[in-house]
Amino acid sequence: MAGSQGSWTGGALTAGSLWKPKYAARAVFHPAWIPESIDPAVEQLKKIRLIAGTVAAIGVYTFVEGGFAFDEMLENMLTASVVLLFITPLTVGIMLFVWRRRGSVSGLKPSLFNSLKLLLLFVGTIVLTVVLLRAAGGAGFFILVLGPAVLWLIGFVARGAWHVGANFFGTAGVHRCLPPLLATVTSWLMALPDLLTGDLHGLSLGMGVLFILGAPMTVTGIALLEMRRLEQQYGIRLAAHPATQPHLAPPPPPMPPYVPPQGSPYGPGPGQTYPPGNPYGPGTGQPDHHGNPYGPPAGNPYNQGNPYGPPAGNPYNQGNPYGH
Repeated sequence: MAGSQGSWTGGALTAGSLWKPKYAARAVFHPAWIPESIDPAVEQLKKIRLIAGTVAAIGVYTFVEGGFAFDEMLENMLTASVVLLFITPLTVGIMLFVWRRRGSVSGLKPSLFNSLKLLLLFVGTIVLTVVLLRAAGGAGFFILVLGPAVLWLIGFVARGAWHVGANFFGTAGVHRCLPPLLATVTSWLMALPDLLTGDLHGLSLGMGVLFILGAPMTVTGIALLEMRRLEQQYGIRLAAHPATQPHLAPPPPPMPPYVPPQGSPYGPGPGQTYPPGNPYGPGTGQPDHHGNPYGPPAGNPYNQGNPYGPPAGNPYNQGNPYGH
């Protein structure tokens, strides 16, 4: 993995989370080095694209013709693994050839190797799960040992498929337009063999075309919307070299709602009283020489008559020099 466990999982994988496939899959298949989404609308498009891609990978026809075919689902899982193992590096290689005309791609090696390791980890987990599922049928007494492990792996792979379907093995760390591109290519490669061979799995022509082509067409439409929004809102284009793309940070978390202070800001708080006396009422001293009840309190050095008159003994304090 990427150096150490902490650098891959960001410390999210603990001994306690290993018992819960949901949290373990989140830590393993959505590593800390994958960049966060820059747009909530793009994140919603990813979820819709993921649902349509899941339909393409599993095959709706297994639910329509004769009920759910468990063995056929296992076969589709292995087929999808092989497709992912070959088509993902091939598609990325083609894009590297396109980008190489506009600049060096050597700086993308760390992100490319991380994505490749995540791809191999996911495919290996799928193969291990399928092998154990088939072995559990004839395990006899050992089913007591294999059963819990297989159930844990099923939850682990199912949750992991959700994460890698959204981030497509962290290829957004190479270029943010790679995940929708890879989802489109993979969904078509999963559907075209049935269409080209005419294997509609017992369905009529109209229903067969609907179920075989409906999912990849949906994935393609949503992927185009996703890439169009990235280009219009953020200037990110698939054909442009990753080094020329703007480095955008994810939006900051929403501010917590403002909670006004309890109680009236103009009155005493709960359990509080005003100090004795009205601070805006008359002073505690004696009225001034004009009888003003708001004069300075007793003992105030300024309570000696008019502070603006001439002091005693002033030679100019001899009456009005201008006369009457």
